[in-house]
Amino acid sequence: MQTVPRVTRDDVVRVIRRDYAAAPVAVVLAILDRYGAEPWERERDRVHMAVLKLAGGSVPELRRQVEAAKVDYRDPLAQAEYPNRLTCMTPTRLLPPAEVEAMDERDRAQYHRWLAKG
Repeated sequence: MQTVPRVTRDDVVRVIRRDYAAAPVAVVLAILDRYGAEPWERERDRVHMAVLKLAGGSVPELRRQVEAAKVDYRDPLAQAEYPNRLTCMTPTRLLPPAEVEAMDERDRAQYHRWLAKG
């Protein structure tokens, strides 16, 4: 079963300090905060975390990912949180349940490894 990561603003700041050590935290937060200012921009902290993961420490890529989130926040969420499911060529409804669960477990594990590193 797919799970939804629960992250807080404190988690976001911790990852910024870890992955963007050369950039001031306030600068990275200002870039991130371009997403979440509008009422329809949902799940701010979760999307910020996904964008940070996908940007991999690159400020230009961070800007690009924030713009992508503003178009459709589900895109960075899927790429960051569910990469195995996203790249699976077979619709999961056609796969054996055990295979789908294993895929979801791999997605959870890789996300948590990334979140916990450093």
